[in-house]
Amino acid sequence: MPMQDDTSPAPGEGLVDALVMTAFVTTAVINRIGAEHDLSLSLMRVLGILWDRRPRMTELANHLGLEKQTMSGLIARAEKRGLVARAPNAEDGRATDVFLTREGVELVARLRAEGQGALAPIIERLDAADRQRLEDLLRRLIGNRQG
Repeated sequence: MPMQDDTSPAPGEGLVDALVMTAFVTTAVINRIGAEHDLSLSLMRVLGILWDRRPRMTELANHLGLEKQTMSGLIARAEKRGLVARAPNAEDGRATDVFLTREGVELVARLRAEGQGALAPIIERLDAADRQRLEDLLRRLIGNRQG
């Protein structure tokens, strides 16, 4: 087996670099939009996750990698702003679900539109077929997860 010299890039290194740079650009856009609405990156992630689901508090904390106490504080602040609400889980009354309020849904819709507008100049560099292929590849890469 041939040895790799120190100057040769590791397999996939260019892809990793491209993914990291893409994450930096995307995160910068999300942070800017969040700051314009006085939302932390953590809260932006929570709102994004809640867009299309109603998870239990523990599921949300696990998904975000946050401690239960940190998650509770974050949700409490979002509740004070009228963006989210909590309710007992229909299947397990000991568990608590988190979901967007009407105001939360309206805000997330605006945030999504602003994000799409901010990223459009980058995305539009690709033709429609390449955009679809990139979306399919990225969804496959992350296991079709969102948030």
